[in-house]
Amino acid sequence: QVQLVESGGGLVQAGGSLRLSCVASIRTFTMYAMEWFRQAPGKEREFVARIRWSSRTFYADSVKGRFTISRDNAKNTVYLQMNSLKPEDTAVYYCAAATSSDPEYWGQGTQVTVSS
Repeated sequence: QVQLVESGGGLVQAGGSLRLSCVASIRTFTMYAMEWFRQAPGKEREFVARIRWSSRTFYADSVKGRFTISRDNAKNTVYLQMNSLKPEDTAVYYCAAATSSDPEYWGQGTQVTVSS
């Protein structure tokens, strides 16, 4: 059974940093693109970042230059380093694993709250 477990969320002041981690219990981890999404209260879930097996990365315009996605294939882990956080970054952040345009697996989410 595939599981994605996120950690690292919390409360931080605007301008601060957090690093999210997601450990995936996937035997063929390197075959998956790993992604981060987020969902703020009252809003739809939105794409944040993606890293392919080749380590090529993609970012939403709203986080480009502030967030960095990375992966450690030896640890089946994907990270999201978030710097210069803004109150509008407040959301539940979800890790996802995908072999196509739509992720096959999702984590349970971790709350990130940025105070002004």
